[in-house]
Amino acid sequence: MSQIKTFCFDRDSFEHIKKYQFGKNWPAVYVLENQKEIYIGQTISVYDRSKQHYENPERRRLDQVHIISDEEFNVSAALDIESWLIQYISADGRYIIQNGNGGLKNHNYYDKVKYRTKFELTWEILREKGIVNNSLENLKNSDLFKYSPYKSLTEDQLFVARSIINDIEKGVASTFIVRGKPGTGKTILATYLLKYLKDKTETKNLNAGLVVPMAGLRKTISKVFSKIKGFKSSVVIGPSDVTKKQYDLLIIDEAHRLQRRKGIMGYGSFDSTNKRLGLGNEGTQLDWIMKSSKYQIFFYDENQSVRPADVRPEDFKKVGAKYYDLSSQMRVEAGEEYIKYIEDIFDLKNTTAKTFPNYEFQIFDNVKEMVSRIKEKDKKHGLSRVVAGYAWPWHTKPGNNKKLQSYDIEIDGLQLVWNSTAQDWVNSPNAVNEVGCIHTVQGYDLNYVGVIIGPEFSYDEVSKKFRIDRQKYFDINGRNGTDPEELERYIINIYKTLLTRGIKGTYVHVVDLGLRNYLRAATGYGRSPVQERVTKPLSSPYADQMVSLPLFNSIGCGDFMFADSEVQEMVSIRAGLISRGLKYFLLRATGDSMNKAGVNDGDIILCRKTFIPNEGDKVVALIGDDATLKVFHKTQDSVILRPQSTNTRHQDILFTESDDIKIQGVMVKVLEDKDLLL
Repeated sequence: MSQIKTFCFDRDSFEHIKKYQFGKNWPAVYVLENQKEIYIGQTISVYDRSKQHYENPERRRLDQVHIISDEEFNVSAALDIESWLIQYISADGRYIIQNGNGGLKNHNYYDKVKYRTKFELTWEILREKGIVNNSLENLKNSDLFKYSPYKSLTEDQLFVARSIINDIEKGVASTFIVRGKPGTGKTILATYLLKYLKDKTETKNLNAGLVVPMAGLRKTISKVFSKIKGFKSSVVIGPSDVTKKQYDLLIIDEAHRLQRRKGIMGYGSFDSTNKRLGLGNEGTQLDWIMKSSKYQIFFYDENQSVRPADVRPEDFKKVGAKYYDLSSQMRVEAGEEYIKYIEDIFDLKNTTAKTFPNYEFQIFDNVKEMVSRIKEKDKKHGLSRVVAGYAWPWHTKPGNNKKLQSYDIEIDGLQLVWNSTAQDWVNSPNAVNEVGCIHTVQGYDLNYVGVIIGPEFSYDEVSKKFRIDRQKYFDINGRNGTDPEELERYIINIYKTLLTRGIKGTYVHVVDLGLRNYLRAATGYGRSPVQERVTKPLSSPYADQMVSLPLFNSIGCGDFMFADSEVQEMVSIRAGLISRGLKYFLLRATGDSMNKAGVNDGDIILCRKTFIPNEGDKVVALIGDDATLKVFHKTQDSVILRPQSTNTRHQDILFTESDDIKIQGVMVKVLEDKDLLL
C-alpha cells in the first residue's frame, strides 16, 4: 500500500528522515515544495538526496518534503511515478516546477499496470492533502498536459531528440526535418526540445523560438509556456514574427502549414516582408525562417497540407535538411494500423475490412444520431467534437452583419453552425454545439470526433474514382486558382486529418451515398447481417495470435456472488482484443441484471484491471466478500451501482464513500465464440 509521509525540509529534520522506514536504502519518490515552487525526484535514499538538495540554493527555498513509498516499490516503478508526477503536476498549474525535462522516458517493466494504479491512488491522496488540485481525468483533457514539455518520450522520439541535439552541438547539420504522421507526437517533441535545449548548459544561451503557423494552436501552446519557469508566452511566435530579429534556433511545428504567395490574405504585407529580406515575390515563409535563423527544426507531414497557400513539398526538399522520422502512435488508441488504414482507404488502395478492438469506429446513416452520440461522449469523457469539410458557406461568421440565416449547415433537417471562434475552438464554451473546420482542429487531440464528409466529395461507383464538386467547396482561398487534381489532393488530406483526431473513437456521416457505400465496403462497418454472412470470409481464431488470461467464476449479474479469488482456468483469447501494457482478466457472468447491456447468464466477459472507473463504466465491484457487475455512477457523497435489466426486481445499490466497496476492473466486452480458444 502506497503512503505519503511529510517532513520539514531543513537540517534538523534529516535525522528523522533517516529513521523513517523508507527514508534510506529503499526506492522512493519525493516531492519538495513551498506551495509556490516544486521539485520532484526519485532515489534509493531520500535521506542522502535531501542533504544534497539542501546545498542547492534553489532547492533550499523549498520547505517541505513528501516521501511517497511502498513496500512493493522498485527502481523502475519509482522512475515511472516520478515521471507521471512531473507531467501531471506541471499540468495542474499550481506550482512553478524546478525540474528539467531531460530524463523522462517511457519504458516497460514487470507489473507496470499495477504501479500505474498505485500512482492513481497516490494522486488522490495528494489531492486530499491539498498538494495538487485537479483530478487526473481533468488534467488528461487539458492543454497544459497535452502540450507540456515534461511529457515522457517514446523510443523513437528520444532517439530523434538526442540525435538532433548531438548534431547541433557538433555542427553536423543546421537544418532538420522531422517527419511524422498524425498522432506521432510531433508537437510534444517540439515543446520538449525547446525546454530541454534552454535547460542544457551547452545550449541554454541560444536565442530560440517555437514557430506555430496556425493562430489557434499558437495561442494554446503560448499558454503552456507561460506556466513554465524561465519562459514567457512570447517564445511561441507566428511565421511573420521570425523576421523581427535574428534567431540562433527556430523550431517549427506543423511546418506543412507554412505559406507561400498563393491564395492568402494580406498580399501587401507578404510582399513587404519578402522585399525587406531581399526575396522576390516567390519568397515563402519557409524562406523567411531560413533567412532569420542559424538552426531550424521542422516538424512536417506532407499529407496534412490542406490549402494551395501551403508551402509545396518540393520547396522543403531544397533546404538541404537532415531527415528524421517518428512512427510510434501516441494519439489514436487503435494504433499505427488505423492511421495506415485510413490513408489506404483515401488513396483508393485495396483494403480488407477490419475492426479495431477497444476503438470505436462507426459510420452513421443518420447525422442527428451521430451528433447526439458525440454530445453523450462529451458529457462522459470531455473533448468530443463534430467537425466537417468546408462544404457549406459560413453564414454565421462573427462580424458578418448580413447574416441571412441563423445556421450554416443543414442535413436531413438538422441545422448546425460552424465554429464561432477560430482561436482554441476545441476548448471554447459552446464547441460541443458547433461544427469545427480543419483549421480549428489541426494539431489538436480529441477523445471522440464526429466527422461529416460533405457533398463536395463523392465516389463514382462505376469508374471507382473520387469526384470533387468545386462549386460545393466553400474555402475560397483553397478553391480559387487550384487545378482539379490539386484540389482533390487537398480535400482528401483534409478528411485524412479529420479522421485521425480521435483518441478513443471516430464517428462518420457521409453525405454522398456512393462514397458512403465505398467507405462501408472498405471498412466493413454498417453492412447488413445477410451481406456480412455472404461476403465476410470465414476466419479461424487459430489464425490469430492468442494470449492466455485467467478466468474467475465469481461475478454476479443479479444477486451478489462470493468473490472467489482462485483462477478457475486459463483461457486463450485473440491478442487483438487487448491493448499492450494493460492488465486483463476474464469473468463468467451469472444472472440477468445486465442483460440490457448484452451480458447474459453464462457469458464470459473480458475485463480490464483498474481501481478508478469513469462515470458510466460497467464495473466489477467487490463488496466485502461478494462481487457484482453493474454500471458505475458517482455523486458528490455516494456511489451508485445500477443494473441494466429487463427484470424489474433489480434495483440501484447505493453506497456512501465510507462503505466497503472496491472497484476491481471495468468490462471491455462480452466474448464471442470467435474470440475464444476453449
